[in-house]
Amino acid sequence: MKQGIHPENYRFVVFKDMSNGESFLSRSTAPTKETITWEDGNEYPVIKLEISNTSHPFYTGKNVLVDTAGRIDKFNKRYGRK
Repeated sequence: MKQGIHPENYRFVVFKDMSNGESFLSRSTAPTKETITWEDGNEYPVIKLEISNTSHPFYTGKNVLVDTAGRIDKFNKRYGRK
């Protein structure tokens, strides 16, 4: 790895998934002005996420296929085996 290209100011940050309320503590350099009290009683900066590994369909296995206007049936009718 190249020397001097990585930031030096890593700090503990709470990442909060806003879609399901799950939170986890990690290290980051991302800027934020909001704080939250974590389970250990300390106050940490909080970064709000729209989606994380706890709510993403790929990681949860709850992949839902939404068929709008019968596109899958239309495809199968046109190209499916007879």
